[in-house]
Amino acid sequence: MDFERSSASTSQSDYSQASVVSLGPSIHSIQAGDGDHESSPLLFDSSTERIEQRQGTSWYASIFLVVNAALGAGLLNFPAAYHQSGGLVVGIAVQLVLGVFIIGSMLILIYCAQRHNNATYQDVVFSLCGRNARILCSVTVALYAFGTCVTFFIIIGDQLDKFLSIYPNLQEKWFFDRKFTITVTCVLIVLPLCFPRRIDFLKIPSAVGVLAVLYCVVLVAVKYFTRSDDTQMKYPVDTKAKHWTDVFLVIPVICFGYQCHLSLVPIYSCMKRRTLPEFSKTISVALLFCFLAYTVTASLGYLTFGSSVRADILSCYNPTADVLVAVIGIALKMYTTYPILLFVGRAALDSVWMDIKGHTPAEMETGEKFRRISIASIWFVVSLLLALFAPNIGIVISLLGGLAALFIFVFPGLCLLQLILQGYIEIDCPVKELAWFSVAGFGLVLGGFIFGLTTTQSIWTDIYGTDT
Repeated sequence: MDFERSSASTSQSDYSQASVVSLGPSIHSIQAGDGDHESSPLLFDSSTERIEQRQGTSWYASIFLVVNAALGAGLLNFPAAYHQSGGLVVGIAVQLVLGVFIIGSMLILIYCAQRHNNATYQDVVFSLCGRNARILCSVTVALYAFGTCVTFFIIIGDQLDKFLSIYPNLQEKWFFDRKFTITVTCVLIVLPLCFPRRIDFLKIPSAVGVLAVLYCVVLVAVKYFTRSDDTQMKYPVDTKAKHWTDVFLVIPVICFGYQCHLSLVPIYSCMKRRTLPEFSKTISVALLFCFLAYTVTASLGYLTFGSSVRADILSCYNPTADVLVAVIGIALKMYTTYPILLFVGRAALDSVWMDIKGHTPAEMETGEKFRRISIASIWFVVSLLLALFAPNIGIVISLLGGLAALFIFVFPGLCLLQLILQGYIEIDCPVKELAWFSVAGFGLVLGGFIFGLTTTQSIWTDIYGTDT
């Protein structure tokens, strides 16, 4: 068993590298450090917790990394999600409630990583739940990364359509067709970036992409406050859900928007002062920032366009110069972030292959180049084909939100359950035991419920056009 765990840690090095590279320019490599293997109570007891002082990022610098991991393509779909769920009150309320549980699952995940000195999400799952759980987790990571890549291509198409709309006389030309423009630009720009073994050169463009997202938030706010009186009367807004199940339509978008759990462990492993109280400050500020960004965009975007709001909020605006700046920025972020997600998915598939075949890291090097090029090529072609025929990002994000619920609730719930069963948490009375088991069980039930319901509801809506 010790050999298996040691091999697992080594086998995840590529994934660790991919996760860290995708976070921004502040992190260049993962250093696991000397973990604290001594018993300490959950969650915050500074008197028994050894504080690790070493080279790395501060808690406030890590805020940018968490925001970079969380804030992205989901922002564009929040206004439409608010409309589908029944308006501002419902959307904000659900976001606040889920936010509490999201923070809790983050703290559980980081505690587990600290306990077992893990550097990746999959390693955390393996340390507590075993190899089969890690295989399931890796498969889920690959599916999530693949779906996100499809979303990126759809968003690229939306931005190209908006940008090219400034040439109305050429709209009927074959070279302005959406399928053609997506294919050509992605083959020329994205595909060459998918084959390198390392993608360190994308750190800076990826970080700059956050500025593009923040610009969109400001743009939506400015457009709302400068709209005409005619616009205010033209687009009515909902004040309540048409059906009680509509409330759940916003949940997958929220889960997709706040899913940064896969990057949390690498971020934490690179902190200078690795303690839960220290990282809790990072999480709190980062999620508050994300909440404000999502809420401002969703609320003001929905109030601007009401029932006519589209799945991509930028597609609702006229192609003025300020809107085109946002369009170009978002397209740039999608072009440069796609290879990072492909890298993460490829590493997850390598992990599954290694676990199933029982190969050592040295054996995995044999045929690595052929495997890397083959996976990248197939991944790119299939994701591009799906994006060409998907009508909008709302469909894909709804499905991805269900998968995100597994990362946010189910796997952390499983890890917490194993912490209890393996005696890592001090329980000195039946009431505490019941409380901890209830928390773990609630995470599993909530995640399973969100995954099952939202996925089923999304598929039903996509096929029949109505809610269940």
